[in-house]
Amino acid sequence: MSQAPEPLASDAEDDLPEAVAAPSTVLFAIATGVIIINLFAPQTLVGVIGPSLGFSESGAGLVAMASLLGYAAGLFFLVPLADLMENRQLVLRMLVSALVMAIAAAFAPTGWSLLIFLFLLGAACSAIQILVPIAAAMAPPEHRGRVIGNVMSGLMVGILISRPLASLVADFWGWRSFYALSAATLALLAAVLALRLPERRPMVNTSYGALIGSLFQLLRDEPVLRLRAFTAALVMASFSLFWTSVALRLAQPPFSLGQSSIALFALVGAGGAAATSPFGRMGDRGWTRMATLVSHIILLAAMALAAWAGEMRSGDPLLMLILLGVSAVLLDVGVTGDQTLGRRAINLLQPEARGRINGLFVGIFFLGGALGSALAGTAWDFGGWSAVCAAAAGFGVIALITGLAARR
Repeated sequence: MSQAPEPLASDAEDDLPEAVAAPSTVLFAIATGVIIINLFAPQTLVGVIGPSLGFSESGAGLVAMASLLGYAAGLFFLVPLADLMENRQLVLRMLVSALVMAIAAAFAPTGWSLLIFLFLLGAACSAIQILVPIAAAMAPPEHRGRVIGNVMSGLMVGILISRPLASLVADFWGWRSFYALSAATLALLAAVLALRLPERRPMVNTSYGALIGSLFQLLRDEPVLRLRAFTAALVMASFSLFWTSVALRLAQPPFSLGQSSIALFALVGAGGAAATSPFGRMGDRGWTRMATLVSHIILLAAMALAAWAGEMRSGDPLLMLILLGVSAVLLDVGVTGDQTLGRRAINLLQPEARGRINGLFVGIFFLGGALGSALAGTAWDFGGWSAVCAAAAGFGVIALITGLAARR
């Protein structure tokens, strides 16, 4: 895998003292974890939102897709503003917008209005990718992978607890209450960040139109960005396929789990978040290509195990459930590994374009996530759980082949 040379520690963006990075990293990890919950909660709520708003079983996948698609749009069209506007004010404005959209989602009268509100909520949640470059800028290049890995730990925990949290809240008070709770949490987070978030002024002096136009140039000129964004999109498609569909499988015999039990299952996957820091350290040691291939192999093993466990004809239901849980953890480890290494690689590119580069990278891989969510209903209708696992594994195979074919 080709690697761009690391920027010098004297780059203007990296002049912030290392002492500032440690406490700020904790704040950023918590913030990204809180915000990201809004994007993945719909994956576990499709079973209750769909019927309440008149969606068909296959159309319910649109609920999970809407916020991911909105997030991708925000990454392409809002996050680049981080290279043009003062970042603290930009983050706070986006959080207030997210808060308003969460309230709107809680009171959405129709399915199509909910999709619009979730799309806009997802776009506002792209504030996450303005926080990540700030954290990266606070660390010297030789420790950047570790810092990004630590921030990613918070983000991954948020992704993985989003499903059990949403399931539990929906089970007790209905799915609309989840968005009311989300709005309250976003209000609290915005208040904390208003007090604690440092200012970060961009190094670019240009127009918004030129800034957006430069996205295509960055994608053209940076092969590392293209490669890492593409494989991240593939593994994210696998991730979304699995987690959008597993609730449907768990609700069927022999499991026949209710919403609360599905929430507990989803919590098991949170163990995969522990992989962020080790993968970041492997990247710092120069093992990026090897570690990336390992992450793809882990993903494929997870899908093979999930397919076998979910379709055992005469197995013990408890054993099947345990094996499905193990496959969920392995899947999350594989996805986390690819994305942590990808983030490290792209944050070693052009420091003056870090906001745009992060926006492109995450925007592309969330398009993969939206594709996976959209395909979940179709795969389920076509061949049930086996088809879902086969489709998810297919994305993993393409990622593995791409990594093997990449230049060292």
